[in-house]
Amino acid sequence: MRKITIKTPSEIQAMRQAGIAVAVTLRTMRDAIVAGETTTLDLDDIAQETLKTFGAKPALLGYKPSFSAVPYLHATCISVNNEVIHGVPKKRILTTGDLVSLDMTASVDGWCADSTITTAVGPISDKARRLMLVTREAMYRGIEQARIGRTTGDIGYAIQRHVEKHGMNVVREMVGHGIGRTPHESGLDVPNYGKPRKGIPLHIGMTFCIEPMVMLGGSKIEHADEWTIVTSDGSWAAHWEHTVAVTKDGPVILTSPPREDPVENANFATSDEASLIS
Repeated sequence: MRKITIKTPSEIQAMRQAGIAVAVTLRTMRDAIVAGETTTLDLDDIAQETLKTFGAKPALLGYKPSFSAVPYLHATCISVNNEVIHGVPKKRILTTGDLVSLDMTASVDGWCADSTITTAVGPISDKARRLMLVTREAMYRGIEQARIGRTTGDIGYAIQRHVEKHGMNVVREMVGHGIGRTPHESGLDVPNYGKPRKGIPLHIGMTFCIEPMVMLGGSKIEHADEWTIVTSDGSWAAHWEHTVAVTKDGPVILTSPPREDPVENANFATSDEASLIS
């Protein structure tokens, strides 16, 4: 196993700058969606232009992970309805009732941050809205476990328990990951399932992504193309993700919107996000 990279406070602060760029860009994309008009490729263009205002670079553009034969050609992954993750931006028009996951990684001065939000296009079904909210809640329950002395198993267990309590399923094949100088640092996988006190012990300076991917239907997934992962039964999926740092004061979200600085106050969630933890 590759040695896990521990970050200094100044390095975590550098990652926070990338996290702010990601957070603002994702919300700019979300707010730009017009049902019946906006394509997922339009949103990718918006992401690239927004990142420039922060001096940030899209870390996925040209990225070639070990599982791929070719580099990725976009700044974002945009997954719609039954697409779980890694949806490729294209000339697909978003329509009322769609559920859309916006996923991106950015780098500033060589430091990366990664986040995903799921949003509704206009009114959506009650089942889809519940899926979106349960997935988001599960992410924060996982984040709450990102503390000294706990483990990746504690994170995964908290996510899995919340999701399954609501009659949904986590994706087991895709996991959270270490992050820092590269979008994916090996040695620190963070599954969305697990057992308490099992897995990798957490220490100050660890930085990783917590990202539950949740399905309304069964637990099977498959490839729709070289990149896009979809549910095997066609049921809908949602995806939420934050980049998190383990600090002496608890978990710190590095990709929260810049309404307050979590690196300074060590809150694990911004004010409206904290209300989801109960």
